[in-house]
Amino acid sequence: MLDSLFSQEGWQEALEVLTQFPLAIWETVYVTVLAIFFAILLGLPLGVLLVVGGENGILPLPRPVMRILDVGINLLRSVPFLILMILVFPLTRLIIGTIVGTTASIVPLVIAAFPFVARLAESSLREVDPNVIEMAQSTGATPFQIITRVLIPESVPSLISNATIALTTILGYNAMSGIIGGGGLGKIAINYGYYRYKFLIMFLAVICLIVLVQVFQSMGTRLARRADKRLKNQNP
Repeated sequence: MLDSLFSQEGWQEALEVLTQFPLAIWETVYVTVLAIFFAILLGLPLGVLLVVGGENGILPLPRPVMRILDVGINLLRSVPFLILMILVFPLTRLIIGTIVGTTASIVPLVIAAFPFVARLAESSLREVDPNVIEMAQSTGATPFQIITRVLIPESVPSLISNATIALTTILGYNAMSGIIGGGGLGKIAINYGYYRYKFLIMFLAVICLIVLVQVFQSMGTRLARRADKRLKNQNP
């Protein structure tokens, strides 16, 4: 394997395929960013609902409703992504018009990611100091005002950190979507590394994915630090 990996023929093939990498990187970023956007759009309200609708929340909901919501999120999170991609084929075809291609892979990515985002958002919101919430309630703030002016603003640093975790997870899922015809670096890695045994090309695609993860993680960490009021107050 090592002989074929570093052979002259292997490098020549890799150089020929390298022309596909810029488009593949763009497709990977495009799908990942759109998927995390829609996952947050669906997952954040669910995370808020899990916190405020609980027994001790500021807007308690009927226990059966919360139970169904909780079980539904857990069920979606427990389905392996490869199986989930196949299960949502009808929905993907309904929304996109096809089940293959770069854009089509966004649908299963969102379905897989939004329950994960909901749990991360729930965890971030539960970190908010209860005394701050009680203070807002004592001033006569409505539940909606508490959510929009206390819960979410106070948990922004944690929400950004958890969104970064979700984004890097989606990036990994995106690589797997190459199996069903999704584009990006995953398609290159699977088509050349798995089907044609061009391991050098596969390794180059993996290195690009690692770099993207590091870039997204660094950006998320920096944004979270800037949004953290405690760090701002420590600065002279």
